[in-house]
Amino acid sequence: MTAAKHRQEPQFVSLSADEFRGRLREALEIYVDAMRYPPGTAEQRAPMWLTHVLREGWRCVAALDPHGALLGIAYGYRGRSGQWWHEQVRRGLLKARDEETARRWLADYFELTEIHVRPGSQGAGIGQELLRRLLDGVAHEHVLLSTPEGPSRAWQLYRRVGFSDVLRDYHFAGDPRAFAVLGRALPLDEPCP
Repeated sequence: MTAAKHRQEPQFVSLSADEFRGRLREALEIYVDAMRYPPGTAEQRAPMWLTHVLREGWRCVAALDPHGALLGIAYGYRGRSGQWWHEQVRRGLLKARDEETARRWLADYFELTEIHVRPGSQGAGIGQELLRRLLDGVAHEHVLLSTPEGPSRAWQLYRRVGFSDVLRDYHFAGDPRAFAVLGRALPLDEPCP
């Protein structure tokens, strides 16, 4: 038997705010590795992630290995006017497109804020399952996310589940890389079991 046949399927669980806080260091480690950020990024992002937990509609799904360690994490919440990401995207849409496009996408959306899988566990369907479980039952018109430009497994995943371009080659304050903002209508076509 090959090692792949011995591999056990990950367990997917919803995390409460308290459970998320308890796994914050582990989640940020995955984030830094998956996004290829410098090591000090985790300390910078921790306070922001903790404030996200307090936002309306916050929800989180995690993938765990057989020993309970995090393999992946996804969370998001209701996007609203006044939030940093919302205002950045709105500014970009007004510059690149028009008020109607900005209003259509930003009127009623769930912000898929973070979705990351340990690099060694990528390519096994964990990201897609995290995405589906996180969005299952979300009662908003759209889901929006941002991702670095360029070919990646994340891009393949988003295209496979029907995300389209909302804004391309956008530079968020504080990150030198170009990002794409992608979106799609909700619900996803296939509900989670």
